[in-house]
Amino acid sequence: MPTNVRAIALSDKTRWLELFAAYVTFYNSELTPEQYELTWKRLHSDSKINGLIAENNGQIVGFAHYIFRPSTWEVADFCYLEDLFVDPSARGQGVGRALIKVLEDIAIAAGSKRLYWTTAPDNTTARRLYDSVAITDRVQYKIYLNQ
Repeated sequence: MPTNVRAIALSDKTRWLELFAAYVTFYNSELTPEQYELTWKRLHSDSKINGLIAENNGQIVGFAHYIFRPSTWEVADFCYLEDLFVDPSARGQGVGRALIKVLEDIAIAAGSKRLYWTTAPDNTTARRLYDSVAITDRVQYKIYLNQ
């Protein structure tokens, strides 16, 4: 079944919210209703956060959020894939791969020299896909700041 990938639209909000909430739950996290709304608004404003929607047979089955960020190493911005999620019922059908491919094309068109992302070490389902389309050559460190 061919996957259609397109820019997120205002009419996608209900289904996007269902999928984004499932994504947040998958990572054992919680967001406030205000944060969900803020993210939705950012996806449709002049902020740097952009969104893609994946559809199979006209049904939304996945999304990707991405940003372009300046780099000290290159003239053109790097592209960071912040979130990617596919409905469990649509996994294994090429949806994640299609989202990454379209984002790769977007990054190339923008002159970016790098598309990158992270995932949890135990996210074996996603890592099987990621290992087939990209290389891992860095280790990420984090400091969580209390505010």
